[in-house]
Amino acid sequence: MKKIIITLCVVLTSWSTFSQNSDRREKIKALKVAFITERLALTETEAQKFWPIYNTYENKKDEQRRMGYEKRKQISEDMTEAQAKAMLKDFVAFEKEREDLRSNFVESLLKVMPAKKIIQLKLAEEEFNRKMLQEYKKRHSKD
Repeated sequence: MKKIIITLCVVLTSWSTFSQNSDRREKIKALKVAFITERLALTETEAQKFWPIYNTYENKKDEQRRMGYEKRKQISEDMTEAQAKAMLKDFVAFEKEREDLRSNFVESLLKVMPAKKIIQLKLAEEEFNRKMLQEYKKRHSKD
């Protein structure tokens, strides 16, 4: 456990040396995998079943995030009432899809791991994101 935390700290501190965005994303993904694996104490069997489900979910979530960004770009001050209503209907459907994705993800995970570990996953993701944000702020406050 100490080795993983030390590795995490070393990689986070060397984060600014990464040259390309894709490399940076891959390094962050690797850090996240190590962090989650350590926090959840996944058995080998659990890990083999968990990561394909998690990666599929993350890919779909990223796709939805991009779609949401594109939808928000379509908002304009001069849209008609009919366009605004259609957009609202689309936003509600979009939010429902996001809820369904999360619900299906949890249901899939329940088939391969205990509920307690799913709760721990949520906490681990939040902690990882918080640490990444702190590191980002620390690096950019020097500018």
